[in-house]
Amino acid sequence: MKRAIFPGSFDPITNGHFDIIQRGVKLFDEVVVAIGVNADKKYMFSLEERQSFIEKSFKDEPKVKVVTYQGLTIDFCKDIDAQFILRGLRNPADFEFEKAIAHTNRKLSKIETVFLLTAAKTSFISSSIVRDVIRNNGDYTQLVPESVVVKNI
Repeated sequence: MKRAIFPGSFDPITNGHFDIIQRGVKLFDEVVVAIGVNADKKYMFSLEERQSFIEKSFKDEPKVKVVTYQGLTIDFCKDIDAQFILRGLRNPADFEFEKAIAHTNRKLSKIETVFLLTAAKTSFISSSIVRDVIRNNGDYTQLVPESVVVKNI
Protein backbone atom coordinates (compact mmCIF):
# COMPACT_ATOMS: atom_id res chain seq x y z
CA MET A 1 0.00 0.00 0.00
CA LYS A 2 1.29 3.46 -0.92
CA ARG A 3 0.42 5.56 2.12
CA ALA A 4 1.17 9.27 2.36
CA ILE A 5 0.68 11.61 5.25
CA PHE A 6 -0.31 15.21 4.73
CA PRO A 7 0.85 16.90 7.94
CA GLY A 8 -0.18 20.31 9.16
CA SER A 9 -2.05 22.25 11.81
CA PHE A 10 -5.07 22.85 9.56
CA ASP A 11 -6.21 25.84 11.62
CA PRO A 12 -8.50 25.73 9.68
CA ILE A 13 -8.38 23.52 6.58
CA THR A 14 -8.47 25.73 3.48
CA ASN A 15 -9.58 25.15 -0.10
CA GLY A 16 -5.88 24.84 -0.92
CA HIS A 17 -5.47 21.96 1.54
CA PHE A 18 -8.67 20.40 0.21
CA ASP A 19 -7.32 20.52 -3.35
CA ILE A 20 -4.00 18.91 -2.39
CA ILE A 21 -5.78 16.10 -0.52
CA GLN A 22 -8.15 15.44 -3.43
CA ARG A 23 -5.24 15.26 -5.85
CA GLY A 24 -3.19 13.15 -3.43
CA VAL A 25 -5.93 10.53 -3.32
CA LYS A 26 -5.34 9.94 -7.04
CA LEU A 27 -1.63 9.27 -6.41
CA PHE A 28 -1.73 7.18 -3.24
CA ASP A 29 -3.73 4.26 -1.90
CA GLU A 30 -4.32 6.21 1.29
CA VAL A 31 -3.80 9.81 2.38
CA VAL A 32 -3.55 10.30 6.13
CA VAL A 33 -4.29 13.89 7.05
CA ALA A 34 -2.13 14.24 10.16
CA ILE A 35 -2.97 17.13 12.44
CA GLY A 36 0.14 18.02 14.40
CA VAL A 37 -0.29 18.91 18.06
CA ASN A 38 2.00 21.62 19.39
CA ALA A 39 1.34 22.56 23.02
CA ASP A 40 3.23 25.85 22.57
CA LYS A 41 1.01 27.07 19.73
CA LYS A 42 -2.26 28.96 20.23
CA TYR A 43 -4.89 27.74 17.79
CA MET A 44 -8.06 29.53 16.71
CA PHE A 45 -9.94 26.22 16.45
CA SER A 46 -9.76 23.33 18.89
CA LEU A 47 -8.16 20.07 17.84
CA GLU A 48 -11.60 18.45 17.80
CA GLU A 49 -13.02 21.19 15.54
CA ARG A 50 -10.10 20.95 13.11
CA GLN A 51 -10.42 17.18 12.95
CA SER A 52 -14.19 17.42 12.44
CA PHE A 53 -13.82 19.98 9.62
CA ILE A 54 -11.54 17.62 7.72
CA GLU A 55 -13.53 14.46 8.44
CA LYS A 56 -16.75 16.12 7.25
CA SER A 57 -15.02 17.42 4.10
CA PHE A 58 -13.92 13.88 3.16
CA LYS A 59 -16.75 11.80 4.63
CA ASP A 60 -17.39 10.20 1.23
CA GLU A 61 -13.73 9.46 0.48
CA PRO A 62 -12.62 6.17 2.09
CA LYS A 63 -8.99 6.71 1.06
CA VAL A 64 -8.67 9.71 3.41
CA LYS A 65 -8.03 9.15 7.12
CA VAL A 66 -7.74 11.93 9.69
CA VAL A 67 -5.54 11.52 12.76
CA THR A 68 -3.61 13.61 15.27
CA TYR A 69 0.02 13.21 16.28
CA GLN A 70 2.80 14.71 18.34
CA GLY A 71 6.53 14.71 17.78
CA LEU A 72 8.55 14.35 14.61
CA THR A 73 6.61 13.75 11.42
CA ILE A 74 9.10 11.09 10.30
CA ASP A 75 8.59 9.16 13.54
CA PHE A 76 4.84 9.25 12.99
CA CYS A 77 5.37 8.06 9.41
CA LYS A 78 7.27 5.05 10.75
CA ASP A 79 4.54 4.39 13.35
CA ILE A 80 1.82 4.13 10.69
CA ASP A 81 3.99 2.71 7.89
CA ALA A 82 3.69 5.76 5.64
CA GLN A 83 6.33 5.89 2.92
CA PHE A 84 5.57 9.42 1.71
CA ILE A 85 4.97 12.90 3.03
CA LEU A 86 2.65 14.97 0.86
CA ARG A 87 3.11 18.75 0.79
CA GLY A 88 1.58 21.57 -1.20
CA LEU A 89 3.60 24.46 -2.60
CA ARG A 90 2.03 27.89 -3.17
CA ASN A 91 5.09 29.97 -4.03
CA PRO A 92 8.90 30.06 -4.11
CA ALA A 93 9.10 30.86 -0.38
CA ASP A 94 7.11 27.69 0.39
CA PHE A 95 9.48 25.73 -1.82
CA GLU A 96 12.60 26.94 -0.02
CA PHE A 97 11.09 26.24 3.41
CA GLU A 98 9.69 22.83 2.44
CA LYS A 99 12.88 21.84 0.61
CA ALA A 100 14.94 22.24 3.78
CA ILE A 101 12.47 20.12 5.76
CA ALA A 102 12.34 17.47 3.01
CA HIS A 103 16.15 17.23 2.90
CA THR A 104 16.29 16.90 6.68
CA ASN A 105 13.58 14.23 6.70
CA ARG A 106 15.36 12.33 3.92
CA LYS A 107 18.65 12.51 5.84
CA LEU A 108 17.02 11.15 9.00
CA SER A 109 14.84 8.51 7.34
CA LYS A 110 13.96 6.85 4.05
CA ILE A 111 10.68 8.74 3.73
CA GLU A 112 10.18 10.61 0.46
CA THR A 113 8.45 13.97 0.26
CA VAL A 114 6.15 14.54 -2.70
CA PHE A 115 5.31 18.12 -3.61
CA LEU A 116 2.18 19.20 -5.46
CA LEU A 117 1.79 22.74 -6.75
CA THR A 118 -1.39 24.33 -5.51
CA ALA A 119 -4.05 25.16 -8.06
CA ALA A 120 -3.81 28.74 -9.34
CA LYS A 121 -7.27 29.49 -7.95
CA THR A 122 -6.18 28.57 -4.38
CA SER A 123 -2.50 29.56 -4.37
CA PHE A 124 -3.11 32.78 -2.42
CA ILE A 125 -4.97 31.09 0.45
CA SER A 126 -3.26 30.30 3.75
CA SER A 127 -4.73 29.38 7.11
CA SER A 128 -3.26 32.57 8.61
CA ILE A 129 -5.08 34.69 6.01
CA VAL A 130 -8.32 32.80 6.72
CA ARG A 131 -7.90 33.37 10.47
CA ASP A 132 -7.35 37.09 9.86
CA VAL A 133 -10.51 37.28 7.72
CA ILE A 134 -12.47 35.49 10.46
CA ARG A 135 -11.08 37.73 13.23
CA ASN A 136 -12.22 40.76 11.27
CA ASN A 137 -15.70 39.39 10.53
CA GLY A 138 -15.02 38.93 6.81
CA ASP A 139 -16.57 36.36 4.49
CA TYR A 140 -14.24 33.43 4.98
CA THR A 141 -16.60 30.93 3.30
CA GLN A 142 -15.02 31.37 -0.13
CA LEU A 143 -11.64 30.28 1.25
CA VAL A 144 -12.53 27.05 3.08
CA PRO A 145 -14.60 23.89 2.55
CA GLU A 146 -18.27 24.07 3.61
CA SER A 147 -17.47 21.98 6.69
CA VAL A 148 -15.63 24.93 8.29
CA VAL A 149 -18.17 26.76 10.42
CA VAL A 150 -17.14 29.53 12.79
CA LYS A 151 -18.86 29.68 16.15
CA ASN A 152 -18.36 32.81 18.28
CA ILE A 153 -14.68 33.50 17.72
